[in-house]
Amino acid sequence: MTDTSGPPFRADHVGSLLRPQRLLDARARFAAGEIDAAELRGTEDEAIADVVRLQGDVGLRTATDGEFRRASWHMDFIYAIDGITKVTGEDIVVHFKNADGTIDFTPAGLHVDGPLSIDEPIFGPDFAYLQSVVGEGQTAKLTIPSPSMVHYRGGAAAIDPAVYPDEDAFWDALSAAYAQQVRGIAAQGCTYLQLDDTSLAYLNDPAQRAELAAQGRDAEHQHERYIRQINAALAGRPEGLTVTTHMCRGNFRSSWVAEGGYDFVAEALFGGLEVDGFFLEYDDARSGGFEPLRFVPPGRRVVLGLVTTKRPELESKDDLKRRIDEAARLVPLEQLALSPQCGFSSTVEGNALTRDEQIAKLALVVETAQEVWGYA
Repeated sequence: MTDTSGPPFRADHVGSLLRPQRLLDARARFAAGEIDAAELRGTEDEAIADVVRLQGDVGLRTATDGEFRRASWHMDFIYAIDGITKVTGEDIVVHFKNADGTIDFTPAGLHVDGPLSIDEPIFGPDFAYLQSVVGEGQTAKLTIPSPSMVHYRGGAAAIDPAVYPDEDAFWDALSAAYAQQVRGIAAQGCTYLQLDDTSLAYLNDPAQRAELAAQGRDAEHQHERYIRQINAALAGRPEGLTVTTHMCRGNFRSSWVAEGGYDFVAEALFGGLEVDGFFLEYDDARSGGFEPLRFVPPGRRVVLGLVTTKRPELESKDDLKRRIDEAARLVPLEQLALSPQCGFSSTVEGNALTRDEQIAKLALVVETAQEVWGYA
C-alpha cells in the first residue's frame, strides 16, 4: 500500500538528531576563532546532507536538517525575532530530572524591547539548503518553537511596557509576526511546518501551574490563551501547508521537567487548536494514559511518541503494537501514526544514545508502522 495522505506520515520523527562529532568539533573551533563562519557552514552543509540520507535510508519520508545549525530547539529562533533581545546575566534556570537526580539548563534570558516582526523567514536560508538535498520521496520539514514559548519563558516581566503596555497588544504583535513567518516560509516552498511547544505539556503538571501562579500568572487558563494565539498565527495559512505541533515535558541530556498526562489541557487543546496533527509524548508512565485522546476530532492525526529518545534500550515491537491498539480504542487507527517521543538532540549536547542506537530507534518506528498500516 502507498500513503497518499501527506504528512504527518505513519512513521515520522520529531526533528532534532544527534550532532556528529565533526560538527561539534567545528563549532568548538569556530567559538575559539580558529575557523570562520563560511567554513563552519560548509561543515554544517556536509553533516546535514549526510543526515538527510540517513533518514531516507531507514525509510522515513520526513526529512529535517536535524536542527544541526542550532544550539537549542527554540532559543535560536526566538532571539532572531525582531524586537527580542538576548539578555546575558539574567539566565533562565530550568530544573530537569532524570533517574540519577537533577540537572539544570540555563539559557540566557530575553527582553521584548521593540516592535515584534519577522520580515524575512527565520531559518529561511537553512530550509532552502534542506530543500536542495532531500531525496525523492522525502518531504522537508521545518521545526520552530510555537508562539507560546516566547511568553512561557519570560511572561509579562520580559515585556517592556513602553513597547507593549498590556499583554493583549504583545500577543497581537507576536501572532502577527508568526503569521509573517508562516506565509514567508510557505512562499519558499515549505509544505510541512511543525510548532514545538513544551508549555502546553508543562501546564498539565500541577507543580508547573503552581510555579506560574506564584509568579502572578493565570495558570488555570494560560493554555487557553496559548491556543488562541497559535490559531491567530495560523489563520489564513497558505493552502498546501501542513502544520503540526509537538508537545513534550522537556528534553535535555535525557532528562525531563514535567510529569502527568494531557488531561488538563486536552479538551481545549485537541478540540480547539487548528493544526493538522499532534506529536505526543507517550514513552512511559510519566506521560499518562491515552484517555485524553477522546477529545481528538475527526480529521486530525495523532502521532504517538511511543519510542523513547531518552534511553538507548530498544522497545519491543509487540509492545508498540499493543499500545497502538490501546490508543485506537479512542482514536480510529487511520488517524494514528508512530514516532519517537521527542527529538534526539533538543540541544547541541544531545541525549545519552549513540548514532547507531538512534538509527535503530528510527528503523523500529518505520518497521512497526509498515506492519501496522501496511506502509510508512
